[in-house]
Amino acid sequence: MPSFNLKCIGAAALVSISLTVSQVNAQAKKVKHCLTECKPRLGIVSAFGQEADILLAETTNKQQYKINGNIFTTGNLRGNQVVIILTGVSVENAAMLTQLLIDHFNIHHLLLSGIAGGINPNYNIGDVVVPSKWASPLEVYWSNNSQIPAPCGKSGDLLCLGLQLSQFTNTVNSDYQFSSRGTGLFMRDTFVRNNSNFPDGEFKFDYKVDQEMFEVAKSINLTLDKCGPKIPNLCVSIQPKIRIGDRGASGSAFLANANYRSYLFKTIGAVSFDMETTAFAHVAYANEIPFIAFRSLSDLAGGDDSKDVGAFFGSGLAESNESKFTLSFLEAWAKRYPNGSN
Repeated sequence: MPSFNLKCIGAAALVSISLTVSQVNAQAKKVKHCLTECKPRLGIVSAFGQEADILLAETTNKQQYKINGNIFTTGNLRGNQVVIILTGVSVENAAMLTQLLIDHFNIHHLLLSGIAGGINPNYNIGDVVVPSKWASPLEVYWSNNSQIPAPCGKSGDLLCLGLQLSQFTNTVNSDYQFSSRGTGLFMRDTFVRNNSNFPDGEFKFDYKVDQEMFEVAKSINLTLDKCGPKIPNLCVSIQPKIRIGDRGASGSAFLANANYRSYLFKTIGAVSFDMETTAFAHVAYANEIPFIAFRSLSDLAGGDDSKDVGAFFGSGLAESNESKFTLSFLEAWAKRYPNGSN
């Protein structure tokens, strides 16, 4: 029976594996594998049915695909070849359905259209926010007190746990404060790996939207509605506006806490809060697909201190303003890129 040098075989195998990984990494961007359809499309993601229904109603040449019990609809929307998916509420659903969308279709850009609770107290129901970046402030390290945690021996060092605190940790009262007392709830960055930062990956707090898509969004001149389509005589008292820039926020909690809302505004300058967008942004970044997201405000997150809160829930104002802005964006995008991609 022939003898083998197991050490040499092991080393050779490791070299082979290393080469294979390198080769795959080098060619990953060149080859697009589409499990369902490979026509280049702009992917549109919504969380609630009412958000997606208006966009689906405007879509022509529709074809539906059932994938893992979810319906993906392809077609043409305001001059763009699109595929639309309804994710359902939560970060888990948003991440899962966005990745399914990317795996099964040839997505060149991503857009999320939805509604959210307002964080900036100067914004109002029916406003459409177009943040330049998105974060997950509820990605946290929850300590016992307001002392900057030091589980790895040095103040603020979490790397032995595979974690990293956010850039805001060293600011005064950077942990969430309740009744003037710190809770030890420190925001942290999220780890993400893609082809460009392979093999080390990186920690991120903000996911920046695509600059070209952002510029198109900034160019839109649109008068938003004050009254929703469901109850036309139920209107907001302040004319809704398009709000460009700043930071959007997402998390796994349904935010109905005015104190935490104030904390997010004062600490990181967040303008809105929802349960899907940053998960969507994380998946887009991990797949290196340019993205943007729009949210129309339903109320101030926390609910009770807005006199117009009933206008959203009764009339559908937020959904209609959101879809109105999204359709205007798609028209402008199609004029700039008639072939659907830059």
